Amino acid sequence: MTLRLARLPVLGAVLLAGSALADIGPVQQQNLSLELANRLVNATLEVCHAEGRTAVVAAVDRGGNLVALQRDDNIGPHNTVAAQRKAFTSLSTGTASRELAERARQDPESENLNTLDELLLLGGGVPLRSGGDLIGALGVAGAGGSAIDEGCATTAIERVLPQ
Repeated sequence: MTLRLARLPVLGAVLLAGSALADIGPVQQQNLSLELANRLVNATLEVCHAEGRTAVVAAVDRGGNLVALQRDDNIGPHNTVAAQRKAFTSLSTGTASRELAERARQDPESENLNTLDELLLLGGGVPLRSGGDLIGALGVAGAGGSAIDEGCATTAIERVLPQ
């Protein structure tokens, strides 16, 4: 009888936890839509073009899936892959890829980020947020350097997704 009473609080805790789990439903998350991705990609290219530059722009959703990509004429083919990887890097880390690259150069504990094949530690990747939620990222390559790539994306995001 003593053993049964001793187990009663544990059983009660398990039952309460089980009932709490039963109340949990699917996760509701915002995500980058095709329409928004296309608007952001077009706006980014418009910003680059206004500065007399050409580029490749990639948009990925919150799962890292490519949603939209546009490449200007006469852009090196490596820039297409770079734009996608910059977007993925920014999404994966929730930070601008240029900031992450700087951190990896300055912080010995972050230095090994360079060894992850999926990440590209070059500027031009910018996270996309809506209402504080990370919904995707943009990656820009070929506009003339990391700061310029990032600037095109940041300006477009400010125009299309004002926070």
